[in-house]
Amino acid sequence: MQAFLIALGAVALAEIGDKTQLLSLVLAAKFRKPWPICAGILVATLISHAIAAEAGAWLAHWLTPDVQRWLIGLSFLAVAVWALFPDKSGDDPAAASHARRGVFIATVVAFFLAELGDRTQIATAVLGARYQPLWQVIAGSTTGMLIANVPVVFLGARFAARLPLRAARIGAAALFAALGLWILLR
Repeated sequence: MQAFLIALGAVALAEIGDKTQLLSLVLAAKFRKPWPICAGILVATLISHAIAAEAGAWLAHWLTPDVQRWLIGLSFLAVAVWALFPDKSGDDPAAASHARRGVFIATVVAFFLAELGDRTQIATAVLGARYQPLWQVIAGSTTGMLIANVPVVFLGARFAARLPLRAARIGAAALFAALGLWILLR
């Protein structure tokens, strides 16, 4: 249960103000069909984070515990610094080009592409290298992603305008820094 809760908290905080959260807002404003958008976010996140967690676990298998500890700790510190900087928003061409194929497909494709190399995907890979069972990491990171994005889809621009993004970024950075230091210093 520890792996699930850590993944949930880390990803939910890291996702606030992230480009995929802004993508959720754009998709909600464009399509105005929250259920298929939420289902698309779920599917894209499950695929993306399962790949990331598996990659992290695979790397952990080949590295010594001491090297793992340093890589994971330093990775969390790097994500903490990265979390301090807001993502740039913009229209995602993948969402527009796939819109005629349906809201669900457009969301899956756009969200999967936006997640590639994103801080939440990297955090999931790091968590997959550190925590077991892997299904809890994937379930936790996916739940964290949904916690951060589903309200944006349903409440739209009004919710995003009232969200203290700077405070959320600082909180996410503090969480990642604390986890990184905890791993390095124990």
